[in-house]
Order: sequence, then structure tokens, then C-alpha cells
Amino acid sequence: MTRRLGDVAKKVGMSEATVSRVLNGKPGVSEATREAVLTALDVLGYERPTRLRGDRARLVGLVLPELQNPIFPAFAEVVGGALAQQGFTSVLCTRTVGGVSEADYVSLLLSQQVSGVVFAGGHYAQADASHEHYGLLYERRLPTVLVNAAVEHLGFPQVSADDVVAAEIALGHLRSLGHERVGLVLGPRDHVPSRRKLAAVAGQVDPALVEHSMYSLEGGHAAAARLVARGVTGIVCASDMLALGAVRAVRRAGLSVPADVSVVGFDDSALMNCTDPPLTTVRQPIDAMGRAAVDLLIAQIDKHVVPADELLFDPELVVRASTGRVRGSS
Repeated sequence: MTRRLGDVAKKVGMSEATVSRVLNGKPGVSEATREAVLTALDVLGYERPTRLRGDRARLVGLVLPELQNPIFPAFAEVVGGALAQQGFTSVLCTRTVGGVSEADYVSLLLSQQVSGVVFAGGHYAQADASHEHYGLLYERRLPTVLVNAAVEHLGFPQVSADDVVAAEIALGHLRSLGHERVGLVLGPRDHVPSRRKLAAVAGQVDPALVEHSMYSLEGGHAAAARLVARGVTGIVCASDMLALGAVRAVRRAGLSVPADVSVVGFDDSALMNCTDPPLTTVRQPIDAMGRAAVDLLIAQIDKHVVPADELLFDPELVVRASTGRVRGSS
């Protein structure tokens, strides 16, 4: 108990006596002080006293699939900053292969009495994945927001980049440069955003030039290598990481980007303007989407009625040096 008092007091910059008054439910403590102490307890991993466990902590779970893809740290920064402005602390939960699962994180967050959860790139976007833990959140009426397209009937509000617009402007860009034999490198077949992108351009792309892959540099390399062998002159990828893998595949085939094969990514994650060549990509409006997700979450926390609708944001084509006119055209 003494160590706990000391740790919490140090965390919030208050005396141990003040912390003790909060934990023992004594009068003479402001609501702001009480909330600060309880939040510090949660952040430090200490259990709340039994009498205080009924209150929601001013913590919000932020569940991400990984941190290697720079788009996810960028999103975490936006959401964390927006939550801090509202007086909440984000708890970052990152899935690892063979480690803590998304369902495990949901159980952990519920046990910590969090005020809500924001998911980005979760199992909700995979049709064949387990969705039972989302049902648990729905049953508990815990404020929840999903970022980017989800399977149907989960019952939560969503904030998404418009996959239809993204696919159309990427393919349209390559068509305007004279590319007719264009391939697609998408995520797994059950991935909802990838399905949407494919549906948007299905009649304009040869089905034999569509490849599915895990979202990784290696996956992009393998998928793009197969497309290059089939003679594509342009490749549209569902993420920047896939696109960087595609650039590597083109070079391993003894070709160059964009002289022989043009490559378009998706996300416009950090440093894509510093790659060789700088990557043409479709930018997700991460700042606007992150702030919208927090606004929807806070509205739920404040007991406002928030429809389980999808808020769509238009992506933007960012043209750099990885795309050029098809060889032989003027």
C-alpha cells in the first residue's frame, strides 16, 4: 500500500496524504483531483479500491494490429493527442504474432474499466475472423469506434477512408499515363477494404492481374513479382508497405520504377517522399479521421445517441516519382 501511494503520488504530482484521501473516499477532495488519482491507478496497473470500481476510468483503449507500418503510429499520435485534449489517456494495445490477441486486449480493457475503445485495422475488417469479442463490447454498451471498413452488423460507428474513391483515382492516374496492363496487389481475400477496392475497379482490371497478400513488404514483393512476370506496366497496391515490396520486386526482375513499371501505394505514411523513388500514393486523411473517431467516441461516453453509421472521408492522390508514362507513349 505504501509503495502504491508513493507511485501514484509521484505520477500525479500530489502528496501521499491527498492520494490516500481519494482511495479511502474521504471528503475535501476536488473531482479533478479524484479523477487524476484514479486515472493514475489505472495507468500504473494498480487495482482500484472496491468502492471505486464502479466508475469508468478516464482511459481509452487504442487497439492496433502493428507498429511496423508507420501509418499506425501516426494514427495513434493523432488519436492520443485528441483524447488528451478531452482529458482522457490512451492505452496502446498492439497485437503480436503468438502473443496477446485482440480478444485478450478486449478482456484486459474491460477489466480496467476503460471508458471506451478505438480499433484501427482490427479483426472487424476480416470476414473470416472471429468477432465474438466485439459482441462482448456491444453487450456491455462500451463506447467503441472502428476505423476503416468493417464486416456488417457489428453495431458500432465507423470512420473510413473511401476505398472506392481510392481505387478509382489510383487506377485513373495510371490510365492517364497510358498504362493498360495494370495489376492490383490487395490484402487478404476476406479483407473488407480490399474487397471494396476490387469491386470499385473490377470491370477495368483483368482478374488474372489481381493478387492478394498479407500486408507486409515481403507479401508485396511476392505478389508483385508474379504480376511483373505477367507483363504488367503498372501496379496499384493497397498499402505503402505493399508498394515498397512491389518496387523491390520490379528491381529484382532487372527492371526499373517507373521506366518499366509504375507503382502506386495507399496511405501516404511517413517517409514515402524519401523513398527511392519517392512513392506516388493515395493519402488517407489520418488527421481528420482520427479526430472524427475521437469525437464519435466522446459523444458516446457523454451518453449521446450515435448511429452505427460509416463516416466516409475522401482520400487524395499524391503524385511523386514512382509513376510515369508507359514506355513508348508520348
